[in-house]
Amino acid sequence: MEGAGLAFLDVISCGFGAIILLLVLTSVFDPVILDDTIENLEAYLAALQDDLFELRGETRQLNRDMISKEDLQKEDITRLAQLQVKLDALKSEFDYTSDKTLINNTISGRLAKARQTLTEDMKRLLAEFQKNVDDDTIGGIPIDSEYVIFIIDTSGSMKQYAWPLVLQKIQETLEVYPKLKGIQVMNDMGNFMFSQYTNDWIPDTQARRRAIIDRLEHWETFSNSSPVEGITKAISTFYRPDRKISLYVFGDEFSGRSVQRVVNTVDRINRRGKDGKRLVRIHAIGFPVIFDQPARFQATGIKFAILMRELCARNGGTFVALNDYRI
Repeated sequence: MEGAGLAFLDVISCGFGAIILLLVLTSVFDPVILDDTIENLEAYLAALQDDLFELRGETRQLNRDMISKEDLQKEDITRLAQLQVKLDALKSEFDYTSDKTLINNTISGRLAKARQTLTEDMKRLLAEFQKNVDDDTIGGIPIDSEYVIFIIDTSGSMKQYAWPLVLQKIQETLEVYPKLKGIQVMNDMGNFMFSQYTNDWIPDTQARRRAIIDRLEHWETFSNSSPVEGITKAISTFYRPDRKISLYVFGDEFSGRSVQRVVNTVDRINRRGKDGKRLVRIHAIGFPVIFDQPARFQATGIKFAILMRELCARNGGTFVALNDYRI
C-alpha cells in the first residue's frame, strides 16, 4: 500500500507539473482575436480591389492613347502619300516646262539663225516693200463705206455662247468708222432691231451707238441661221447709186441646203455696176461656236465658212474667221 501511495502521489505531482507547464507555455502568447483578423483581411482585399480598378483604368487610358497614336500615324501616312503624289505632279510639270523651254529655246535659236541667213533676194524684197499710205483698209477690211448695215444671226447658239463677243466686235467695227451717214441693225431674217427705223437709217451719234449696244444686249428675235434673207432685204431696201454701203454679217452656221443657190441669189441682187464693182460690199465675221460640238454636228459651221468666204470674195469684202467665241 505504501508503494502504491507513493506511485499515486508521483502521478498526481506529474499531472500538476504538466498543468503548470501548460499554463506557463500558454501565457507567453497573446490571445488571437479571429474577428479582427477577418476584418483586416477584408480591408486589405478591398484595397487590392481598388488598386486593381485603378490599374484597369490606367490600362484603358493607355489603350486609348495607343489607338489615338495609331490613328494619328495612319493620318500622317495618308498625308505623306498625298504629299508624295503632289511632289510627283510638280516634278512632272517641272520636267514638262523644262522640255518646253528647251524646245522654245531651240526654235528661237533656229529662227534667229534663219534671220541671219536671209538670202540677198529676201533682203532686196524687204528693202523694196513700202506701205501704201493711201490704203484705206484696217486689218484687210476696206473702210471706204459711208453706211454700215449689221446682219446678225440671233439663233440660240449665238445668243447662248457668243453674244458677249458679238457686242464687242460690233463696238470695234463702229470704232473703225468715226463718222457714218447712217447705221442699220437687222437679224439674218431681215427683221429690224429698232421698229421706229424700219426701212430707214439710224442717225450716227454717240448716243445712238450706245443705244444700239444696249438694245442688242437683250434683243430676242427668231432666226433660221441663214443670212440670205437679211442680205437680200438690206440690198433691196437701202441701196442707192450715191451710197457706199458695207454689210457686216455675224454668224456661226448656215442651215440652208445649198451654198451655191445663196451665192447665185446674192450675185443676181448685188449685181456689178458699170465700173465692175458690186452695189454693196459684204463682209462677214464667223464665230466658231459649232466647232466645239461633236464632229457630226459641225457641218453647218463648215457650210457657213464656205458660204461667207465665197460671198465676201465675190462682193468686195473680207471674211474674218475667229479662233474663239469667248471673250
